[in-house]
Amino acid sequence: MRATPFHLEGKIAIVTGGNAGIGLGIATGLAQAGASLVIAGRRVAKNAEAVGELEQLGGKAIGVVTDVQDEVSVQAMVKATADTFGRVDILVNNAEINIRKAPQDYTLDEWQRVLQTNLTGVFLCARAVYPHMVKAGGGKIINIGSMTSIFGSSVAPAYSASKGGVVQLTKSLANFWAKDNIQVNAILPGWIHTGLTESTGQARYDAIRSRIPHGRWGEPQELAGTAVYLASAASDYVNGVALPVDGGYTSM
Repeated sequence: MRATPFHLEGKIAIVTGGNAGIGLGIATGLAQAGASLVIAGRRVAKNAEAVGELEQLGGKAIGVVTDVQDEVSVQAMVKATADTFGRVDILVNNAEINIRKAPQDYTLDEWQRVLQTNLTGVFLCARAVYPHMVKAGGGKIINIGSMTSIFGSSVAPAYSASKGGVVQLTKSLANFWAKDNIQVNAILPGWIHTGLTESTGQARYDAIRSRIPHGRWGEPQELAGTAVYLASAASDYVNGVALPVDGGYTSM
């Protein structure tokens, strides 16, 4: 069968926070398109569970315990990838946390933890894979932002600030690394069923759903198609974009 521009056979992808939610949905899509996966997360058992799911699909995958806030941990993640698979072609920066509080109630430690994970972690991971992508002749970096990159959130100020920063970092890296044939783009998920949203009360859940043109919340696997596109040769002339995947929520 003739390969399509969307195939990822022979490609090696790292997905941070890839052991659940949006990260696992994206990792599954990349594996189905032919990529080998490195699932990077802080929990050994969750990493192993995700690896098992990907292997059941016929994919190759390993789990690497990683804390994206820690520079040494990030470097070890990339080294483990290169040692196992010989190269790094795709990075999906998905690891994130959120602390829902009014701005005045935030402690400095809480603020810094959110930014360190959601924004600094993206920088550390991108910087760490850069030399490997240059060696490979190019690469794809996909940063997971948020619809709060477009509008603020009254009870998630650090999260919104970090995700706005992710979009601007995406543009900066895209501009600087284009000469190295590295495309850097962002996906902005809308309201998706994940661990971060599962505590939403029914009244608020229904109110949000009523504002989504599709009439429902999204599922993690619905990010996979966009990720495969941005990870594949089909998007070689797409660089520095931030693409909402939100059922039309931000178009309202």
